[in-house]
Order: sequence, then structure tokens, then C-alpha cells
Amino acid sequence: MAIFPIRTFPDAVLRTPAAEVPVINDGVRRLVDDMFETMYAAPGVGLAAPQIGVSLQVIVFDVGGGPCHMVNPVMLETSGSWTYDEGCLSVPERYWGIKRAGFARARGLNLDGEEVEYAGDELVGRVLQHEIDHLKGILLLERLPRRVRKQALRDLREEAFGLKGSR
Repeated sequence: MAIFPIRTFPDAVLRTPAAEVPVINDGVRRLVDDMFETMYAAPGVGLAAPQIGVSLQVIVFDVGGGPCHMVNPVMLETSGSWTYDEGCLSVPERYWGIKRAGFARARGLNLDGEEVEYAGDELVGRVLQHEIDHLKGILLLERLPRRVRKQALRDLREEAFGLKGSR
């Protein structure tokens, strides 16, 4: 197993929709193991393959109930509403109050190619939504209100290109 560097904004891989995994093989199994090791080392509660530069539809997460993974996940259902200070390993040390569905249910495949389903309120639902967003090339920044998003993007670009404080 290996710990991979986590790609951060503005890396283009984070804005690119990930490809479906055509077949679950030893490479995908190794990827999931590496993703867990990387997520725990970060530390984080969820990680999508694009965040380590692999543009495949694979997510891992652990919100306290043990490690979970999904290959080619799809969101089946969301309901309700819950605002929470959400962060992202790809936008480090930043948190914003983001409104998302309070409940989410998703289905995907496990490493044996069998269907698995995960569902939950609040943190479980949020992690499912957040990680599946990554597979679509959507960062949490896009979930911010327009004015907040514009300021966040400005701040992040200035920081990324060393422009902070040069005004």
C-alpha cells in the first residue's frame, strides 16, 4: 500500500468527470487500499480517486462505522436539508457552511463486483454526496452561494499563485 499526494485546487483532474471502472481487478483493489491509507493519513473521512490523480469512479469513506468503499457509485435518493461546515482534502484548511440534502442513499459495487448500498442522515449522507460530486468533477466550491464562491475562488487563486498580500 502507498500514501499518495492529494491533488488540490486548481488541479484540472478535480474538475474532470471520472470514467467508470470497466472491470474490478487487482489494480482496482490496490487502488482502494491505497485510497484508504491516503485518507486515514490525511486525515479525512472520505476520498475520491480523482483526488489522488486517478480519474476513475471509486470512493472510500469512514465516518466512524468502519471503512466503506464503492466502485461506480450512483446517487439513488436525497431528501431534506442540512447546513454544515464542510471541508475538503482538495481545498485544505478551508470550511464553509454548505447546504446539502440531509439524507442520501447511493448504490455501487464492492471489490467482489457485488452491489452495495449505503445510506444515512447528516454526515453519512453528506460524505456520499461530497465524494460522488468529486467523481462528476464538482468541487464543494460549486455548492457555495455565488458571492461566497467568488470570494473563495479569488482567495484560493491568490494563494495558489503566490499573489496573497501583493496588492
